[in-house]
Amino acid sequence: MDVKIRFLGATRGVTGSQYVVEANNQRVMIDCGYYQERALQDRNWEPFKVAPDTLDAVLLTHAHLDHCGLIPKLGKEGLRAKVFCTAATGDIAQIVMKDSAKIQEEDAAYKKKRHKREGRKGKYPEVPLFTIEDAERVCGLISHVPFKQTTRIANGFEATFYESGHILGAASILLKVSSEGKTRTILFSGDIGRNHVPILRDPTVFPGGADYVVMESTYGDRDHKDAGDIHQQLADVVNEAHRTGGNVIIPSFAVERSQELMYYLGELLEAKRIPPTMVFVDSPMAVRVTDIFRRHPELFDEEAVEKLNRGKHPCDFPSLKMTKSTAQSKAINYIRGTIIVIAGSGMCTGGRIKHHLKANLGRPESTILFVGYQAQGTLGRHILQGADTIRLHGEPHKVRARIAQIHGFSGHAGHSELITWVSAIKEKPRRIFVTHGEEKVAIQFAQELETTLGVPSEAPEFDSTYNLE
Repeated sequence: MDVKIRFLGATRGVTGSQYVVEANNQRVMIDCGYYQERALQDRNWEPFKVAPDTLDAVLLTHAHLDHCGLIPKLGKEGLRAKVFCTAATGDIAQIVMKDSAKIQEEDAAYKKKRHKREGRKGKYPEVPLFTIEDAERVCGLISHVPFKQTTRIANGFEATFYESGHILGAASILLKVSSEGKTRTILFSGDIGRNHVPILRDPTVFPGGADYVVMESTYGDRDHKDAGDIHQQLADVVNEAHRTGGNVIIPSFAVERSQELMYYLGELLEAKRIPPTMVFVDSPMAVRVTDIFRRHPELFDEEAVEKLNRGKHPCDFPSLKMTKSTAQSKAINYIRGTIIVIAGSGMCTGGRIKHHLKANLGRPESTILFVGYQAQGTLGRHILQGADTIRLHGEPHKVRARIAQIHGFSGHAGHSELITWVSAIKEKPRRIFVTHGEEKVAIQFAQELETTLGVPSEAPEFDSTYNLE
């Protein structure tokens, strides 16, 4: 039996997910993500290791940029095969890919103008990696598949999607490969979510087995800090802002994190644990993603369904305002009294959040509330670490506002949850491949799995190929 798997991304690194399984002269790619680590971004510009026009199918686990972000480049360079994913993933991926293309075009134009003014050339070509047209074209290749329904995707290849609980529509994929009268199964974890988070159902516990498992290890070396009572922590922040007469400014990612915040704030307002407060979602992408949440109530957990049955949507409440235009965004900063603003980007690296920081960082009565991870070197990290002064739009700004942080909003399973997920697979796999983690973390987690489960486990190197015998 000749089945091969090639690891072309997320190997001893966190982003750039990309794997290719080959059998029967067919090639199936699982995910095609954008590299976000600064040290690995050159790979986004390199030619694909497998020519896009030779692919027979692409499977997409979910719609985060590090899993779907290079699919428009696949299309630009010749992809003609279908992209299989769940309906919610397809809907969100279209938004993410088009938004990324828009940023690519804007960045290329800005760099070209700046480099011309400075009389130099940049590290990367002064052209977009892909265009909005490329993204729109590849969106036409998306084919929706239901959860738990086995789908034939290529000659000798069948795929079944299971809920992974990470974001709306996110899946783990069981790939069945038949060749020369034999079959092999490969389980791709995608990103594994956490149990008991708002709106989404818990990750699937696999009843059967898989010959091989490819699993993420983002938090393979640690569990999440004790989140405490998120409702109470959020209520404390909002009530303090009302007491001092300031605003609450929340940098937030557009997919999932913003919707969770709406859920918690709606519950606090309904229970009268915080005063009536206008809440603005000032992120065009978050507004569009929230519309997708409204279209897919079939993916909600029991609590969210119960809300719907009472006539209340988990991502809506009377004082919630969705701002779309630039004029609406600017008008927010003229409102008197305490308001809550949820805006992107989540790490304060761009987007409308910068304008709200500019208007509130110098106000001791306002609060900047962080609910997500702030990567090293980002503006959000500088603020969170206690910087006295930060630069916004090329100008220094004093930090006088209160800085707060709430843990517990992460969409990734922690160490113990990852162990629980893989241990639940009834039949021991032949081998486990550990990906999607920093190099030290992935290697360490693979060693732990081999010791505790008695299954050969390793963290593959970039562009390594394995025969799945």
